[in-house]
Amino acid sequence: MPIDLSLPAGCAPQTGPLPTAREGAWEASWTAVCDRPLPGGTISIPGLEKTRTDVLVRISPLESTTVSLRLTAAEPSAIVPLNPGPLDVFTAYVGLGFEHILEGWDHLLFVFALLVLIRDFWRLVGAVTAFTVAHSLTLAAATFGWVTLPPAPVEAVIALSIVFLASEIALSGDGRVRLSQSAPWLVTFAFGLLHGLGFAGALKEIGLPQSDIPLALLAFNVGVEAGQLAFVVAALAVLAVVSKLLTKGPLLAYRPVSLCMAYAIGSLSSFWLIERILSFTAA
Repeated sequence: MPIDLSLPAGCAPQTGPLPTAREGAWEASWTAVCDRPLPGGTISIPGLEKTRTDVLVRISPLESTTVSLRLTAAEPSAIVPLNPGPLDVFTAYVGLGFEHILEGWDHLLFVFALLVLIRDFWRLVGAVTAFTVAHSLTLAAATFGWVTLPPAPVEAVIALSIVFLASEIALSGDGRVRLSQSAPWLVTFAFGLLHGLGFAGALKEIGLPQSDIPLALLAFNVGVEAGQLAFVVAALAVLAVVSKLLTKGPLLAYRPVSLCMAYAIGSLSSFWLIERILSFTAA
């Protein structure tokens, strides 16, 4: 992409080397010598406003703590904080977590499958809460290095978890009470542990400020949950509007509708599963 990070005037070099592909992202790093303290100066990425790309910039000045800044097409420049505090770290990582979940189509599809499968509101709340607790645990464990798994198989199993929910939706009309309906929290907790490892992979690519790892981890998780809740509210609102316009009752109460959704969710997640298995077996 025709973009490059530009440091304030007086820094040499002012721009760095060409980025290289690393774990699903483009990354460039370098050491610059500036004739004045970098905090208080403006960094920018010319050309970023013409893209749909976000950039995380990590700056480690010798005279102050590491700073993480998120630059976007809407805000392609930023002033390096003079005295970065906990609020700066918290704000930056909440935004990163919120964006990550809204761009994580597999995680969102898992949550949507829960909405289709579990019709009782409080059961749904319990299931989503269990999912949250589980992925928070493994996100923290992986971040601190207590659990380490290769990312490719984890991503494949995440896709498999969605296939499982799709099959549960398709089979839920046979008159039998399935485990995902009688104890949905148990199913979502188990799969939440896997999804947390997926979140940890994304957080590893982003990086954490070494002086504020617990705070950044908490903020990222808060952002993920905020994005997840925003998606749930939006999905329920859309379903309510469509139900009111097209039917006399809840849209998902009609078996053909839920069955079509099951096949759609299952087809997409099966494609992801096969694609991800092929990617790491080929490697």
